[in-house]
Amino acid sequence: MSTLSVVLIIVAIVAIAAAAWMFFEKKRSERLKTKFGPEYDRMVQESGRRPAEATLESRAKRVEKLPIRALGNQEREDFARRWREEQARFVDDPRVAVESADRLVIEVMRARGYPMGEFDQRAADISVDHPRVVENYRAAHAIAERDSSGKATTEDLRRAMVHYRALFEDLLEQHVLEHEEVRR
Repeated sequence: MSTLSVVLIIVAIVAIAAAAWMFFEKKRSERLKTKFGPEYDRMVQESGRRPAEATLESRAKRVEKLPIRALGNQEREDFARRWREEQARFVDDPRVAVESADRLVIEVMRARGYPMGEFDQRAADISVDHPRVVENYRAAHAIAERDSSGKATTEDLRRAMVHYRALFEDLLEQHVLEHEEVRR
């Protein structure tokens, strides 16, 4: 075999290996984008594709080890009833209703088996199984923080309740309000 033949074989092997690597990287990216949806896009924009994908894979592995469970029917009904009470409280005391909604979301998360660390860790954990509503959680939390310093309007607080409700219903795996009650 000539030196040229050996070089061509090595080049062909390297090209095939590179093509295979690119194919698997593309499939990995597609899988993560499908699983995480808007959270994938947010993370890529924030830190770039490779670091974002590494972070998302790390989140998925972490949450996979958690004892996440579905709620029983009675638990769901109790949480849904409590949500409706907070929703009704909003009319008379929006600030207290938003604070209570935040605590109720945390209670549901805890009941489902999510650990209760700092907000950023809770949002990261939630993003694995609830990627389409984690942004609602971030938005509601940001409004609640603005409200704690007196900078949120009643309209902001209403939006926070809508955001909390989207996450709450996703965590509960059921709607908590009758269709005609929903105001967006």
